[in-house]
Amino acid sequence: MENNLLVSRLQQLGRHFPAVPKNLEQPAVRVAVTGAAGQIGSFLCNFIAQGRMFGPYQKVILQLIELPAAEKVLKGLVMELKDGAYTCVADIIPTTDPMVGFKDADVAVLVGARPRGPGMERSDLLQANAKIFQAQGAAIDQVAKKTVKVCVVGNPANTNALICSQYAPSIPKQNFTALTRLDQSRAISQIADRTGAQVEDVNNIIIWGNHSATQYPDTFNATVRGQPARQVVNDDKWLDGPFLSKVQKRGAEIISVMGKSSAASAAAAACDHVHDLWFGTVPGKYASMAVISDGNTYGIPEGIMYSFPCEILPGGAWSIVQNVPINEFSRAKMDKTAKELLDERKMALGI
Repeated sequence: MENNLLVSRLQQLGRHFPAVPKNLEQPAVRVAVTGAAGQIGSFLCNFIAQGRMFGPYQKVILQLIELPAAEKVLKGLVMELKDGAYTCVADIIPTTDPMVGFKDADVAVLVGARPRGPGMERSDLLQANAKIFQAQGAAIDQVAKKTVKVCVVGNPANTNALICSQYAPSIPKQNFTALTRLDQSRAISQIADRTGAQVEDVNNIIIWGNHSATQYPDTFNATVRGQPARQVVNDDKWLDGPFLSKVQKRGAEIISVMGKSSAASAAAAACDHVHDLWFGTVPGKYASMAVISDGNTYGIPEGIMYSFPCEILPGGAWSIVQNVPINEFSRAKMDKTAKELLDERKMALGI
């Protein structure tokens, strides 16, 4: 595991490794991806095949799940993956049957979700996705490994992850997470641009709450080149206003410019999220991800999937970073996004 972590970190820094040393060979990781042939899914499958998620020496078995209506597109994706001759790919299993796709999965990345249509209320969207993620949770419960790590990308991601966990009772709720790493990456990019720093110089921006317009990107505990970020930026008005809005509404901004939603950046964030679940976080650096709240941390209600700053050990055991200072401004933002998640839970699950 230590050797794999080393080469994976090097690979993330851009190194290329042409061959797999025999002493670093590991059993293939089974990765289930739903919505595999969609915009995000296609990027994600290629990134995984390239070694972006598990490192350049780790073989993977891609278990690609799609709806029957997308079976032809899925076939085309498989053709492209094969034409890529990716050395990390041990096998590809395309399917429209979740019981096949989730079979013995080590990791499940749930990308496919019902998009919001014209005139569709948020409650309608939540109820439609509830049916999808109920079925996926039940299938994961029946056929995936009990140690499976589940990352939900499809929106509304936090509540979809909660729904999925409810219908997979034999798998620990701690194994279900939702993606807010994209929001963290967006926040890091904005601060780097504002200060002229490199993205790797910006650390510990926290995304609290929901992957929605109520999320709270917290800069009060962040650093830039080891210095307090707010001192380096030196513009509280921007940090407490335009910066927050920019991160919260970045997805909508991209749609307005491109005519379609984020794809490559979301796939890259999903890779970073699962990478840290597999290998652990770098000591002293927080990973934002939505996890189940126990009701005893930062005053967040129990039983919602809420994004916290997390530290992760190799193998996926995570803990919420404790004793992060919370001021009145942050408290109000954190409570607002928690209320939205409580409302979503009630709409989706009636609890």
